[in-house]
Amino acid sequence: MTYVPTALTLYLVATTTWLAWSMASLAACAAGAVAAVLIFYERVFPGLDPAAGPSELPPAWPIEIGAISVVLVVAWAVGAAVRWKRATTAALVRHLSEAVVADERRRIARELHDVIGHSMSLIAVKATVANHVADARPQEARAALAVIEETSRSTLTEIHRVIGLLRSDGDPQQAHLPVPGMADLPKLAADARSAGVDVHLTVNGETEPPPGVAMSIYRIVQQALTNVVTHAAPTRCTVTVDIDGREAAIEVLDDGPTHGRPPRAGPGGHGLIGMRERVKLYGGTFSAGPRPEGGFRVAARLPYNANGAGT
Repeated sequence: MTYVPTALTLYLVATTTWLAWSMASLAACAAGAVAAVLIFYERVFPGLDPAAGPSELPPAWPIEIGAISVVLVVAWAVGAAVRWKRATTAALVRHLSEAVVADERRRIARELHDVIGHSMSLIAVKATVANHVADARPQEARAALAVIEETSRSTLTEIHRVIGLLRSDGDPQQAHLPVPGMADLPKLAADARSAGVDVHLTVNGETEPPPGVAMSIYRIVQQALTNVVTHAAPTRCTVTVDIDGREAAIEVLDDGPTHGRPPRAGPGGHGLIGMRERVKLYGGTFSAGPRPEGGFRVAARLPYNANGAGT
């Protein structure tokens, strides 16, 4: 029992220091205990008065050294196991935190890609129109410049919102602008029409999807229309969104270039990759490729439950 405080101290050392230091402490404590027991039996024990009665366990230094060693080793082993568990848990938490940060960075990168890609494509098209008709049709040039101005402002607003996600770091006092959703789809169609794409938008379903699903629908349609404006305008395009409360189905069809430009290449680019990743988050399906009759087709299905999570 004399060595119980030593065992507790050894446990504390094993839980707070490196393994080499704790093993050295164990060796030092064991050596000190062995030396103390041997000195006691050699110099102190012979001078003590004999016991008044027989004991259940006769005095013997091997037994005492063995018992003390077991107590010290058990205390050290428990402390080392606790330290290993703490280190493993901390490493796991750190790994999960890094994974969350990486996912958030990829999400923000997709947001910026969708926002900037769509807006810059529209601005580039309208700037080209304004440059070509500035002298002959100034009214049309001014209309194109008005679209550029409105698109630039809305783009800056969205960029500020996305950048705010990086700056706020979870600060509840940081004001966030509303994220885009189903109600913003008509504006996407109007922007594409102003860039020379005859867009027919159809949204079927009375149930409103959860905010996360609605934003994913918006981004997929936005990127699909951006590709149509970039690669096929002027052309005709049909956008269909079907929502039944359990799944959102998106289909974007275009007729291809109508002014002699070569057809676009096969699937590729960051836009299609971003759409595919958004669909993958919900465990849905995604396909994109040329149509046999000409043009391009983008189709996606996003299954979800009442909480907005993928199924």
